[in-house]
Amino acid sequence: MQIVLILVLTAAVCAALYVTVKRFRRGSACCGDIAQKTQRTQSADRDPKHYPYTVTLRIRGMTCENCARRVENALHAEEGILAKVDLSRGTATVRMKTERAPRELCSIVARAGYMAEEM
Repeated sequence: MQIVLILVLTAAVCAALYVTVKRFRRGSACCGDIAQKTQRTQSADRDPKHYPYTVTLRIRGMTCENCARRVENALHAEEGILAKVDLSRGTATVRMKTERAPRELCSIVARAGYMAEEM
C-alpha cells in the first residue's frame, strides 16, 4: 500500500513540475502565449481634437497587456471611436466623434469578453 502511495505522489510531483517547466519555457501570459501577443489596432484618425465626446469606463476582468489591447481593439473597430485603456487603473477613456450611450460602449467591451460600466 505504501509503494502505491509513493508512486502516486511521485507521479503528481512530476506532472506539476512538467507543467511548470513547460509554462516557463513557453512564456505564457494569462490570455495566451507571448508569441501570440494581440496586435494593437488604431483608429485611422488619431487626433483627439476630432473627438468632442468623452466617456470613461471602468473595465473589469483585464489582467495583462493582451487584455487591454483586446478592449482597445474592440473599441477601435467601431467607426468614430478613439480609445485608450489604462490597465493599472482598470479604465478606458473613450473619445467619440458622435455622442453614444455609455451602455452601447459597455456592450462593445462585453463582446470582447470583459465587463464595463460608466464611471
